[in-house]
Amino acid sequence: MPGPHCLTAGKPISLAETSTSSRKFHDDRDKAEKQFRKLRDEFIKMQACLYAEGKRKVLIVLQAMDAGGKDGAIRHALKGVNPQGVRVTSFKKPTTEELDHDFLWRIHNAVPGRGMIGVFNRSHYEDVLVVRVHNFVSESVWRPRYEIINQFETHLVNTGTTILKFFLHISKEEQKSRFEDRLKEPKSNWKFDREDLEKRKLWNEYQLAFQDMLNNCTTEHVPWHVIPGDQKWYRNLAIMQVIVDTMKQMDLQYPQSDDLSDVIVD
Repeated sequence: MPGPHCLTAGKPISLAETSTSSRKFHDDRDKAEKQFRKLRDEFIKMQACLYAEGKRKVLIVLQAMDAGGKDGAIRHALKGVNPQGVRVTSFKKPTTEELDHDFLWRIHNAVPGRGMIGVFNRSHYEDVLVVRVHNFVSESVWRPRYEIINQFETHLVNTGTTILKFFLHISKEEQKSRFEDRLKEPKSNWKFDREDLEKRKLWNEYQLAFQDMLNNCTTEHVPWHVIPGDQKWYRNLAIMQVIVDTMKQMDLQYPQSDDLSDVIVD
């Protein structure tokens, strides 16, 4: 069964009417953090099984406004997993070589192989977000990409990849608070970029771009999950719940070994 944050294909969402708060979903932080740790322990075991099985792949996609919590969500979710079976890829400004190819070229190269979990910190969706809001390309270029992305993700699903997409939905007030925290804390200064303030001026434009992304690229087999992101503890729980529920449905199995009864280790 889809969770409370899973979108339905063909049923539009309005981000302005979608809460960024966890209040209606959970009101006990201590309990939520205990639930999260229990789920993560399950995830660690299933990740080991996925790696050993070596047949299927899982791709986790994270998108958010600046300071939306992508790094924190990844750090909490992956603590304790086998690093051999996970690859995190951060997609930043394309290189000259990447710009010489189609927009999915660098993405396809980072898709997880068999037995692997791939995590995208930003993703192919930057090419219907940043390029749109900042007018790097015309609408005639970025708008057809919705369907291209849907076809790309369908291809990945058909070739054994389970895709989980999370939009971390924070309020403008929460973003302001997180920016201020980064400025106050010397150890967090490096996270702050003056360009973030320029993007903040385009908050409404980004919200519209994210909303169109969600509505155009939620499909039956690869829906988006809109996670209330103002409370980090709930964000972590909600993401982990989806991951664990999905991997349970995969019915992962350790591979059967040959008869080893006659093996003697000297």
